[in-house]
Amino acid sequence: MSGFGLMSLGVRALAANYAALQTTGHNIANANVAGYSRQEVQLQTSQGQFTGAGFFGRGADVASVTRSHNAFLTREAANTRSLAAMDGARLQQLRQMENVFKTGEGGLGHATSQLMQAMVDMSSRPDDLSTRQVVLARAQDMASRFREASSQLGAAQDGVEAELKASVAEINGLTRSIAAVNQQIAALRGVGQPANDLLDERERLVSRLSSQIQVTRIEAEDGTWGIFAGGGQRLVLGAEAVQLQAMMDPADTTRTAIGVSEFGVTRLLEPSALGGGAVAGLLRFQNQDLAAGRNLVGRLAAAVGQAVNDQQMRGLNLQSPLGSVPSAALFGLGAAVAINNQGNARDGAGNFFASISLTRTVPSELQASDYDLREDPANAGSYLLTRLSDGRVSTVASGDTVDGMLIDFGVPGPQPGDRFLLQAVSQAAGQMRTLLSDPRDLAATSALIGTAGAANRGTANVQGLTVNAAPLPVADGTTTVSFTSDAGDYDWELRDSGGGLMASGSGTWQAGRGIPEAPTDINGFSLRLAGVPRSGDTLVVEPTPVSARASNNGNALALVALRDSGIAGGRTATDAWALALSDIGVRVQSGITAADISDAVAGQTELSRSAQAGVNLDEEAANLIRYQQSYQAAAKMLQVAQSIFDTLLDVAG
Repeated sequence: MSGFGLMSLGVRALAANYAALQTTGHNIANANVAGYSRQEVQLQTSQGQFTGAGFFGRGADVASVTRSHNAFLTREAANTRSLAAMDGARLQQLRQMENVFKTGEGGLGHATSQLMQAMVDMSSRPDDLSTRQVVLARAQDMASRFREASSQLGAAQDGVEAELKASVAEINGLTRSIAAVNQQIAALRGVGQPANDLLDERERLVSRLSSQIQVTRIEAEDGTWGIFAGGGQRLVLGAEAVQLQAMMDPADTTRTAIGVSEFGVTRLLEPSALGGGAVAGLLRFQNQDLAAGRNLVGRLAAAVGQAVNDQQMRGLNLQSPLGSVPSAALFGLGAAVAINNQGNARDGAGNFFASISLTRTVPSELQASDYDLREDPANAGSYLLTRLSDGRVSTVASGDTVDGMLIDFGVPGPQPGDRFLLQAVSQAAGQMRTLLSDPRDLAATSALIGTAGAANRGTANVQGLTVNAAPLPVADGTTTVSFTSDAGDYDWELRDSGGGLMASGSGTWQAGRGIPEAPTDINGFSLRLAGVPRSGDTLVVEPTPVSARASNNGNALALVALRDSGIAGGRTATDAWALALSDIGVRVQSGITAADISDAVAGQTELSRSAQAGVNLDEEAANLIRYQQSYQAAAKMLQVAQSIFDTLLDVAG
């Protein structure tokens, strides 16, 4: 036997061990590269050669270079990373919004309390202009605080829009890169060996994409991946990538939505279908948390501002001549609006057919929520109003009042398929301002004064008189209440300044109840009595005399009473602000919990993936020594083969 067989064995051994050394070195070099999968040389025994004395082996061949990869763990790591990114993005925005809802002297609740305290001082000195000036200053400060809060929430919306646009740009770049890698992998499919580094690169790209938007992947026969998002919307198919777009939300043009552009048409992706990723977290914050924050601030602004305005206009100011200048509202507020969906029917000029008007009528019933109005799909011509904060649905028609807001469809009314977003309070705080600058414009004086008859035999006297209407039904009217029995039965007459009878009626007074008893209305007022009347007693309610208007504090006391009234959803202004703080605090705490849990799960899943696919430097160092020794042994084999060959040459020579 010649030395050629032994030399062939040595050459094969050298090649096999050199390949193993090269792969080990590649692993060590990429040990700190994110997403790298450890590679390993697969060796196979070369088929032996038959001789009369049996089969003699011919060494080993390199079959392939494979990577340690677990598709399930890789997919789970990407999915958990999507959820962690979604919770993290939402939490970051919630922490910023939390700064708007301040406690203590910096909060809206304190500013409201300061205004009410100034009202108390004005009720004590209704004719003091300096005290009235303090009321105006406190009103200006409160309005400024509300505008500042609204401005901060607007800045949060701008930040969300900027981040969404940046995320969409990154997503589009990643999908193009994935499509390019897909094309390279498909081109190398025919060589019969896996393109390990390209496969790792594609997985790294998909992992980064998963941080922005949750995706699913489907492998094609040519080795390419189809990447899908948004409930089956394709992002990458083979070598083609579809582009996402940050677009105007068709339901609310102040918000940003995500759409997909295909064949020149942009279609909206529903936020609920995105699953996870930073984009889903930003959209959830924008559409739920930020909307709730705006409505909480707006509801308090609308409730306090409208309640003060209503009471202010029921009183009399000190402008000369006294009583000649009607009292005006103290605060200006952002209007309630009904926003047409961009898909609603339009005329030939591109204008919407329908326009719905929304008016705040009962500030104490306003809710911190937006509303969705659409036609009932099961009953044409009937409309469903959904309160978005809790999903409550009610059927409405034009002219209905729901949650303190009057809905008017106008002419022409909504067209089939039209949708509207109703915002009763969300814009109230952004345009809140004081409309009065002269302290004499403040209406501290009650329009009416109540007195008990001098000849009364009972102990009844006027404990409180509340004016409920502005203007009064009979501005110069005088009401006389005459008790006809000791049981509280009474008759009343309303006469104008000329003595003409305008209205009359009767009732029965009971302790703890007012006069008149609802639903009867005498002249836009109600009386509360202290003591007990006797038959023959009289009470007179008449316009406040000019001589008493400067010192009268009836309306100032009514303004002070707003402090303890349920003017904001049945709660006082202080309690409503405390509830708003609690709502935002709960959102932040739940966001922290969700982010901690999802981050921990993502970290654990990544550890499981890297434990199988990652590089262990200790193991690679041991392999390096092992393959080095094998390489040296193979080299020694060649040296022996060379010596044998030389000996044969010498013998033959």
